[in-house]
Amino acid sequence: MTGITRAEVAHLARLARLELSEDELDHYAGQLDVILQSVARVSEVATPDIPATSHPIPLVNVFREDIVQAGLDRAEVLACAPAHQDDRFRVPRILDEE
Repeated sequence: MTGITRAEVAHLARLARLELSEDELDHYAGQLDVILQSVARVSEVATPDIPATSHPIPLVNVFREDIVQAGLDRAEVLACAPAHQDDRFRVPRILDEE
């Protein structure tokens, strides 16, 4: 694997709108090269018989199945309300708008 060049670091810096000095270009080129080598090493370890995972432990769906049930009876619910009008709960006005 070839190392990352100063020109590539400068190009990345321009894309990221970063202004880097000559010393920073050299410094980051070395660091990015180490990172790329580490990623390449991890890629070498992966084998086809090991499935890709997004989590270290298996996830399961903990949600229950949706079951259709009858809703509450409107008359019973409105009977428990402090005030109702036209099959709706009546609440105090909080805005002075018409």
